[in-house]
Amino acid sequence: MDGSQRSRRGEAPAERIEYSRPVGDEVKHTTCYMCACRCGIRVHLKGGRIRYIEGNPDHPVNRGVLCGKGSAGIMNHYAPARLRAPLKRVGERGSGEFAEISWDEAMEIATGWLRRVRETDPRRLAFFTGRDQSQSLTGFWAAQFGTPNFAAHGGFCSVNMAAGGMYTVGGSFWEFGEPDWERTKYLMMFGVAEDHDSNPIKLGLAGLKARGAKFVSVNPVRTGYSAVADEWIGIRPGTDGLFVMALIHELLRAGRVDAEFLVRYTNAPWLVVRNPGGPDDGLFARDEAGRPLAWDRARGALDAATPGMQPVLVGEFALPDGRRAQPVFHLMAARYLGAEYAPEAVAERCGVSAERIRRIAAELAAVAFDQAIVLDQPWTDTLGRRHETMLGRPVAFHAMRGISAHSNGFHTCRALHILQMLLGAVDTPGSWRYKSPFPRPIPPGPGPAGRSVAPNTPIAGNLLAFPHGPDDLLVDEAGNPLRVDKAFSWEAPLGLHGLMHTVIGNAAAGDPYPIDTLFLFMANMAWNSAMNPGEVTRLLTARRPDGEYVIPHVIYADAYFSETVPYADLVLPDTTYLERWDCISLLDRPIGSAHGAGDAIRQPVVKPDRDVRPFQDVLIELGARLGLPAFVKEDGSPRFRDYPDYIVNHERAPGIGPLAGWRGRDGSAKGVGEPNPDQLRRYVENGCFWRDHLPPEQLYYKHANRAYLEGAKAMGLIGKAEQIVLQIWSEPLQKFRLAAEGHGARQPPERLRERVRTYCDPLPIWYPPLEHAGQDLAQFPLSAVTQRPMAMYHSWGSMNAWLRQIHGANRLYMHRATAERLGLAQDDWVWVTSRAGRVRCQVTLMEGVSPDTVWTWNAIGKRAGAWQLAEDAPEATQGFLLNHAISEWLPAQEGPRLANADPVTGQAAWYDLRVRVEKCAPEEAGATAPRPPPLRAPAHLPPPPALLRYNAGP
Repeated sequence: MDGSQRSRRGEAPAERIEYSRPVGDEVKHTTCYMCACRCGIRVHLKGGRIRYIEGNPDHPVNRGVLCGKGSAGIMNHYAPARLRAPLKRVGERGSGEFAEISWDEAMEIATGWLRRVRETDPRRLAFFTGRDQSQSLTGFWAAQFGTPNFAAHGGFCSVNMAAGGMYTVGGSFWEFGEPDWERTKYLMMFGVAEDHDSNPIKLGLAGLKARGAKFVSVNPVRTGYSAVADEWIGIRPGTDGLFVMALIHELLRAGRVDAEFLVRYTNAPWLVVRNPGGPDDGLFARDEAGRPLAWDRARGALDAATPGMQPVLVGEFALPDGRRAQPVFHLMAARYLGAEYAPEAVAERCGVSAERIRRIAAELAAVAFDQAIVLDQPWTDTLGRRHETMLGRPVAFHAMRGISAHSNGFHTCRALHILQMLLGAVDTPGSWRYKSPFPRPIPPGPGPAGRSVAPNTPIAGNLLAFPHGPDDLLVDEAGNPLRVDKAFSWEAPLGLHGLMHTVIGNAAAGDPYPIDTLFLFMANMAWNSAMNPGEVTRLLTARRPDGEYVIPHVIYADAYFSETVPYADLVLPDTTYLERWDCISLLDRPIGSAHGAGDAIRQPVVKPDRDVRPFQDVLIELGARLGLPAFVKEDGSPRFRDYPDYIVNHERAPGIGPLAGWRGRDGSAKGVGEPNPDQLRRYVENGCFWRDHLPPEQLYYKHANRAYLEGAKAMGLIGKAEQIVLQIWSEPLQKFRLAAEGHGARQPPERLRERVRTYCDPLPIWYPPLEHAGQDLAQFPLSAVTQRPMAMYHSWGSMNAWLRQIHGANRLYMHRATAERLGLAQDDWVWVTSRAGRVRCQVTLMEGVSPDTVWTWNAIGKRAGAWQLAEDAPEATQGFLLNHAISEWLPAQEGPRLANADPVTGQAAWYDLRVRVEKCAPEEAGATAPRPPPLRAPAHLPPPPALLRYNAGP
């Protein structure tokens, strides 16, 4: 009965319920920026104001799912902490005394400082960016300026993950690889918190658990994903590599390895020269054409190693010139079958029983080999051989910062990839899979540029690239670093992401040389994850004997009043992510998946209501003002109008630009094609993303799949359609080791020889974290780590009124039994003391943490006055930052000052922290410490309202 019938009978009309009442009058699509997940979002507006943000159900990353951070983006956009105009410092650094200036004046100041540097010594500019997503632009700009001193945040986040993967399997975990969520039967996750990639992981875990697959999480702390795992392994921090090597030991001992996979797809059969003390020791034996050699069982002779031969994996063989050689597999097995890697030998150190290690290894083998997957899908390998099926080992691994942010993390990451290879679980059905545009050659491309620097001269090449050996290092004739952060030097040969955490310390010390201008973007270095805030602010305010600051000029670009803003001389206010164009590019950090390439954009959904500009626009204008060749035309006029113009028309190589979709004049090309003036409109019409779809025969075995590799070459993703041989034994590392042993034209300084020889091992090794070797661990018996909470990201979030209600303060979490042993109870106030400092905070007791580990949420504690928070805000009085107990440098020792970092990559080792915990005196309880003086916000920022309410009307 409808309403009209009810009315005729004298009955009241039925109430109509609107289940999806419109919340606005317009919807625009863009890409979220509340973390690195890069989810698609739909932004609802009313009267030009943002009312609501939801996930885009058509987007390939999140498929409509949106986390709390993404939904709270409206509160980031309207936060009172937003900067409102360019600022020039008029008081002392740190005072917060600024004059509001025009953009014309700001650009004149910046151009003047930068022009003087470029005309004299471009190295004296250090340009370092935080967690931005436009590093292909910023890195290119730095090279055009002519400075080698560019890097991004990866040096203190995940460079061990990237380097370990790229030098082993031609890809890496996290943003560049993913489990085969639909087919895996056993997932092991190492050191993954819930702040990154959260929506895809949540979607994947939901499906995995619904299918009954087993999920094992290895992490000292049981939060987030670990809390829903079928099995949690509360490992001791920094021992993941030892645990993985024990698993390898067990697989080798039981003979449970995929020999066919090793022969076809890895360098396991390649012969390694055994000539101790010789210049060729540890290098691959090669024929006259440079092809690696193996011993062919069928022929009983040496031959070029190819996937089609029947190689011998164990033994010793004579080369034609009389040298001896052994297969990679032989050397690997000899190492990991050693007694030091047996479960009994590692159990106590890892905090994982020998019985449990054996069981996990047996489970991995049982699933990989006894529950193998066979897909009826033909494919052809790079030798032209047709395979009627695809064989899959349904064991998948995923890992991130928890194994990366240690000084032994590079070798841990490599070991985990070797475990995958032994199981045949690299890009096969059910295993870990490459995300496009990976895999890449191992290592890819030329080495890093920047050895030659001259005034007014661009640097040709990529500043952050992949050394193949000592000849690619950025060092002078004496072996001293050419970069201020010492990346690509003998202190960090594979510093692929740069060492952002060492820049300020090295620059202030003039080691290897002083700088003139520190240019930062979205890099809250006075209060971040891997640096000691007190030391950083001391160095930013330190002066030379002549009264000049040791770092004369600091330019900082950000959207918010962070802890670093008061220490800048010039502040360039950025927009929020909802007010600008952005490019999530194949040249940088795209949104590709195992199913095909993909990239995305952000479009402005609202116009700024302040005198702010997108930083990318500012950088492009600075490039034109400075006359950087790629940013001006022949007559000196600007080449690009703004960042959208750059996105469409810039070509890194002929036909290759920032975006891969809708290329060519008519938009019909992908990957490679001339600029399309209509490209951005096509992205907007498609929800602000583009995605390629691989045909079924290209979905697996990408490292040896002829059709995939030819397609990747046609799209400009790789240079050659050749098989990418996975590297168990790393020849580039052995070349560094040989240099340390006195061979070759380029050798490390004497003070670093033993360091390079020890840590540049061609097979993964494990060693205790370097920080532990320089101190009395009995005085600091507990490991201390941080976890990133789901609702916060890096040091962002505290300006967000909604997210503050979830994490407004933090505690130190410790195991209940440990607390009882130390005489501590729930809610006690304690001192957490390390060799570098101490922190006062409050404890919470729990069971889900390793007994010898304490932890806290990172980035919750804030300095009073920052982010437009009240001076008595809980973030400042009840929250704390563990960084106050962290040092960027190793304990004092003989020889040079060395970073507290991985000796191969320079990855900041902030998870190696050791502390002791003691109860505070009663009179000390009640507030966290240290408490640096409150920051004073720039005068132009209005005081925040007591109650934030945005567009909440009907």
